[in-house]
Amino acid sequence: MRDRQRGATFLGIVVILLILGSALYGGIRLVPVYLEYTKVARALEQVADEHSAIETNPQLIRNSLERRWDVEDIHSIGWKEIEIKKEGDDLTMRAEYEAEQPFIANVYLLVRFDKTVLDQQ
Repeated sequence: MRDRQRGATFLGIVVILLILGSALYGGIRLVPVYLEYTKVARALEQVADEHSAIETNPQLIRNSLERRWDVEDIHSIGWKEIEIKKEGDDLTMRAEYEAEQPFIANVYLLVRFDKTVLDQQ
């Protein structure tokens, strides 16, 4: 009677390690993009908190955003690209943007973000 061999072959292990390594590398490439998104979200929320107690307008909000962008060192989206809308007495700030990150050769990872903050007065 022949004994059946059990277990993974060397080629099988290499393929599994390749897949796991690619996923890990992709995650490592995306961490800075998500960290920058948290900076954008935090800046929008801080500006909304800052302007909630005072009479404000879109220009004052843009000035505050510009200062926060400089301090936080945000590059994926410019402070001028933030959409500010007035709805009644409330102001809404929306950051909608895409961030590309190179992956391997000419393959890129694309991430879309959309953050809306309501500034209630």
